[in-house]
Amino acid sequence: MTTPSATSSTTTPVTTPADRAREGRAARKHVPRSAHATWIPPVDRPDPVAVLERQGRDRLPELLPIRYGRMGVSPFAFLRGAAAVMAADLAGQPHTGLTVQLCGDAHLLNFGLYASPDRSLLFDLNDFDETFPGPFEWDVKRLAASVAVAARENGHAEADVRKAAYGAVAGYRRTMRDLAGQGELAVWYARVDADRLPPLARPGRRRRVESTLARARRRTSLHALGKLTEVVDGQRRIVQDPPLLEPAGAPDMAALRKIFSDYRSTLAEERRVLLDRFRFVDAARKVVGVGSVGTRCFIVLLVGRDADDPLFLQIKQAGRSVLEEHLPSGPYDHPGHRVVAGQRLLQAAGDIFLGWMTGPQGRPFYWRQLRDMKGSAEVVGMPPADLRAYARLCGTTLARAHARSGDRIAIAAYLGGKDTFERALTDFALGYADQTAQDHAALGAAITAGVVTAQPGV
Repeated sequence: MTTPSATSSTTTPVTTPADRAREGRAARKHVPRSAHATWIPPVDRPDPVAVLERQGRDRLPELLPIRYGRMGVSPFAFLRGAAAVMAADLAGQPHTGLTVQLCGDAHLLNFGLYASPDRSLLFDLNDFDETFPGPFEWDVKRLAASVAVAARENGHAEADVRKAAYGAVAGYRRTMRDLAGQGELAVWYARVDADRLPPLARPGRRRRVESTLARARRRTSLHALGKLTEVVDGQRRIVQDPPLLEPAGAPDMAALRKIFSDYRSTLAEERRVLLDRFRFVDAARKVVGVGSVGTRCFIVLLVGRDADDPLFLQIKQAGRSVLEEHLPSGPYDHPGHRVVAGQRLLQAAGDIFLGWMTGPQGRPFYWRQLRDMKGSAEVVGMPPADLRAYARLCGTTLARAHARSGDRIAIAAYLGGKDTFERALTDFALGYADQTAQDHAALGAAITAGVVTAQPGV
C-alpha cells in the first residue's frame, strides 16, 4: 500500500502544470485505474459489528440502542452509520497517494443545502465529523457505493443501479478535469448554487425539488423557535422529546455556560462582536444522525434584540476521525479544530459560527448553527433518472471540494480523458453494495442474538 502524499515522490519539486500532470499519470504505475474495480474482502476482515461496538466505547451507552436500531432499518441506513467499517476496508487496498482533504463520510445524504453568509442557498457537502487528509479516491468510492446501495433499495433494475453509480464517478472525473484547467481563485470561488437543482429533475418532479428548496429557505432559527421551544412560566425553553431531545441537567448547563467563552475565542474578531449581542437562554441534549448517535450533542438557544431574534447553536462532541488509524498524522491535535478546519476547507462558503473548544473531562467539541436554511434530497423512492442526475451532482460537488485542498492537476491527469476510472469504481460500488447487504444482515443477526441491543423506531 502506498503512502498518501501531496507532493512528488521524486526529489525535484513539482511546480509547473506539466510536472503536476506527470505526477498524476505516474500514480497509475502504482495503482492502475482499472485496479479500483476489485472488492474482495480479506480473510482477516474485522467483524463489522465488533468495529461498531469498539467505536461506541466513548459514547453514551443509553443511546447506543438507538444507533443500532437506526442502522438496522436497511442496508443504506447501515452504510450511513458504518464509516468506520468502510474506512478499514479501504485502508486494506492499494491507493494512489494523491492526497486531498477528505470528507471521510461522503455518502449521498451527507450532501445538501445550506445558506452562505451572503444568504444564498448552496448545495455542498454538509457533514465533516470524519474529515481528514487522505487519498482522493476513498471519498469517491464511498459516494459511489452509497449510490449503488440506495438505488437497490429503491428497487431499481441492476442496469439502472450501475448507471447511477457510474454517473456519480463521471461527475467527479469531468469536474476535476475542468477545474484542472482553471486558475486558483476561480477554483476557490467555485460553488454549486441551489438554483441548479430544479432543471436536473424530470418535469414531473421539478415541483417537488422546488418545494424542497422553499422548505430549506424557511428553515431558519426563527422558524425553529416555534418548532423547538415553548414558553414555561414566562420563559422560553426548549421542548422535551425524550430520548431524542432532553433538558440539559444542571451540571451540563453550568458546563455549557462556562465553555461558551472558550468557543467564542475561536471565532474571528468581527464574529465575536456579533455573538456578544446574543445571550444564553437554554440548552438541551439532542440525538443526531445515524452514525453519530451516542456522541454527546447539545443545542443552545440564544436570543439577540428580543425574544423573537433567536440563534440556535449545536455543540457536538468531536472524536478521532475513523480515518486516523489508517493514515499518517494530520495537522490538528484538537479533534474539534480538525472538524472545523476541514469544513472551512471543503465547503464553498462556511457557517460564520463554526468554532471549537474543550469541554468537561477534556472532551473536545465543535459548535455550529443548528438550522441555517438546511435541507437534503429525498433519496428514498427517487426514480432512476433523478437518482442518476442527483448522483452526478454529488460527484461534481465532491470534485469541487477536493480541488480546493489537493493537486487537482495531478488528480485530473490520473483520471484521464477516458471513462476507465468510472467503469472501475462502478464495479467496486456494486461489489461493496453486496458487502453492505451482508454486513447489515450481520448486524441484524447480532441484534436477534442479543449481542447488541437495538431500539427501533426512534
